[in-house]
Amino acid sequence: MSKRVLCLLGPGFEEIETLTPVDLLRRAGVEVVMASITGETWVTGRCHITIRADATLAEVANQSFDLLFIPGGPGVKGLRADGRPAQLARQFVQAGKPVAAICAAPTVLADAGLLEGRRFTAHFSVHTELPATLAQERVVVDGPIITSRGAGTALDFGLELVRQLEGDAAAQEVAKAIMC
Repeated sequence: MSKRVLCLLGPGFEEIETLTPVDLLRRAGVEVVMASITGETWVTGRCHITIRADATLAEVANQSFDLLFIPGGPGVKGLRADGRPAQLARQFVQAGKPVAAICAAPTVLADAGLLEGRRFTAHFSVHTELPATLAQERVVVDGPIITSRGAGTALDFGLELVRQLEGDAAAQEVAKAIMC
């Protein structure tokens, strides 16, 4: 049975940070459900690229997933205001499931109280909103929390998500296939 990832989409999502990890996960055979938090299936990103979500969050909220993925970008403000992403993040961690956030999205994890006492990274623009000094690595894994810095680290981040769900061999195979 393939692993399942829930990827949250809101208006203003960062396209590279969303689509690169989703693409890599799907290449590895992971089912990724991109769910819109707005109730609309069409969602426009920060660079005005509009994509169709696979579902709305309401449609999949009660389904089982192995990992929660929260992309960054200016749309994170809407995710934070909504509240459901932070609530989902807490539920995933309480269930022993990983939560991944890139760029500004670790602020959602901070809102959920999940970053205290952990190593993490994020985009420099949100460091004052976070509870500790940012780690300087491109991707940081601390227990169930996986964080990354921004669009320029999306490939590393996506490969780490593959590694977390499918193992080193799968991540190496995907990296080789894309000539990474």
